Amino acid sequence: MFDRIRTYAAGFRGSARAQDAGTRERRSHNLFEAAAAYVSARAEDDQDGTDEAAAWVSPEALSFGVSELACRAVVALAQERGTSPRAVARDLLGLPAV
Repeated sequence: MFDRIRTYAAGFRGSARAQDAGTRERRSHNLFEAAAAYVSARAEDDQDGTDEAAAWVSPEALSFGVSELACRAVVALAQERGTSPRAVARDLLGLPAV
């Protein structure tokens, strides 16, 4: 009876170790990593990279990450240029100054 329990427990522990090894190989990406990879791939016109990054997180999470990246980039450029974020955003989009 105890031999069966030991055999069962050993099999359970072995499958958990195999599962842990698989988890380490396939690390999950957070939404900011996905957004950075997605935007970089889009800027380089790399469709495979874009598709890969888009698969890392849900579309909603990717959208949020890209939006956050855009906000941070506009603020950083505005500080660098000594102008307002609105002016930078309009300039980047090719819109006339207000």
